[in-house]
Amino acid sequence: MSDHISGPRALADPIADITDVYAFPSPERSGCLVLVLNTLPMAKPTDLFSDGLLYRFRLRPVAASSGEGASWRFVPGEEELVIDCVFAAPEEAAGDGGEPVRVQQGTCVSPSGERIPFAVNEEQGGSGRGLRVFAGVRWDPFIMDARAALATIATRKLAFTDPGSIFLDGKNVLSIVVEVDTDRLTDWGLVGVVAETLTRGTVNVRIERVGRPEVKNMMLAPKDFDRVNRDLEIRDLYNMENAFHLGDSYGGAYRARLDANLAFWDGLDGEVDWPVGEDGRHPMTELVLSDFLVVDVTKPYVEQGSFLEIELAARRGDQHVTCGGRTLNDDVMDMIFTQLVNAGHGPTIRDGVDAATRPATGRFPYLASPNPNPPEPPEHH
Repeated sequence: MSDHISGPRALADPIADITDVYAFPSPERSGCLVLVLNTLPMAKPTDLFSDGLLYRFRLRPVAASSGEGASWRFVPGEEELVIDCVFAAPEEAAGDGGEPVRVQQGTCVSPSGERIPFAVNEEQGGSGRGLRVFAGVRWDPFIMDARAALATIATRKLAFTDPGSIFLDGKNVLSIVVEVDTDRLTDWGLVGVVAETLTRGTVNVRIERVGRPEVKNMMLAPKDFDRVNRDLEIRDLYNMENAFHLGDSYGGAYRARLDANLAFWDGLDGEVDWPVGEDGRHPMTELVLSDFLVVDVTKPYVEQGSFLEIELAARRGDQHVTCGGRTLNDDVMDMIFTQLVNAGHGPTIRDGVDAATRPATGRFPYLASPNPNPPEPPEHH
């Protein structure tokens, strides 16, 4: 699920639902950072972007705080680079065989304010000074046995099997891929990346924001373990927050939910690998609330194993060795489940799914071409 259907508002208006965010050094062009925002879970091959939404990447310098326990988090700086993509209303045009087809034009606004036009679903995309952009329907790269993960929460027992199954394998998403020169980022040290959807107009209201995968669905959604806010659907509130400056109003609610749910995951193997503090605070809670991808743009692209490597190195007090961030083919869920359940002290907690049926490529726009016959989405009751 990653961030698919991550709250009532996303379920009601899936065109604004961010499913995944990725950030990694380009394997094709050195000195470039690739940013990916996927939206509209279970997209049809003919789906297009909303002309009423603003699709945004936000980048800030971040630094790891020192110390153990609750202080284990990443602190953003004040400088910020913003990249926005907007889309015109679809228009009808003649297809290759003369049949009517819907086409759409987009515009990417670079951090310097340059407006870069492009046509949706054209693989070459558009380019400007220090930036290249693609938008269109692509194969959803996220892999996870979602049914087994939900069964684990429901039964209070690890329910993963080997092999597992990718939930709705072959589903599509609407994807925005931006490749940006790292000239302005190399002095930052570490870069924090978050993606957002907002209403488009004079006032931009944040609908959803995503940094790391499964924060909302696996860590914030379950209510039964939370003795403070058991009846509260918390994800829509969380989506409206500024990822780089969490507000005070609901901070206690987020922390109570995370403390409870992270303790549940930790107890699934019968061992306590994340001892809570005297105040009941789970050691991972503050890291989870630093909810943005952390990337070192001076490091080369690594296909597997970079996700959370920077964060875990900071936890140990070591220097990180990879680019961090999140790549399209990295099996991040095994890393997440292993950290949640045994803090990396025991065997890898595998969901039985290791790679996409159609993996991403090493060439722009990186994501695999869409499935012309995607599976039907499940009904929601």
